[in-house]
Amino acid sequence: MEIDGVRSPFRFEGLMRRAIHELKYKNLKVLDLPLARLLAKYLEDKPLPRDVLVPVPLHPRRLRERGYNQSSLLAQKLGKLADLPVVEGLLLRLRDTPAQARIATAGVRRRNVAEAFTCRDGQLQGEKVLLIDDVCTTGATLDACAVALKKAGASSVWGLTLAREM
Repeated sequence: MEIDGVRSPFRFEGLMRRAIHELKYKNLKVLDLPLARLLAKYLEDKPLPRDVLVPVPLHPRRLRERGYNQSSLLAQKLGKLADLPVVEGLLLRLRDTPAQARIATAGVRRRNVAEAFTCRDGQLQGEKVLLIDDVCTTGATLDACAVALKKAGASSVWGLTLAREM
């Protein structure tokens, strides 16, 4: 595992599961600010190493289908609330992988996203990256992103997600 750690203030169940699904699949983008406030409060109470926020990117095809990246929406709002820069466009999803939510086992999830990401140029050299996503199930996506970010010189990569499947 390349990721230094993953923190999630909530379990992926009940109202939080519904809110994430509404943001992610039902175009209810107005939820980005209240959900980002929950992440900001968590960071305030339990600080993590961070210089920059980086949202987990979508593949361009999925971005076109959905019209937005929910992780990017959360990162943008969190950046404003926590006074942190958000860096987008450097971490890229190279492969259009099947959705992780449709894959049952951790091993298959890891293989699904292995080498799916790359990080452009050296702008994150020495930076402490806080990687933002909506849900952590096995951590495979976050870890695959961390591999690319560390290859590009990030000094540490922590994941922060709204919720985690237990």
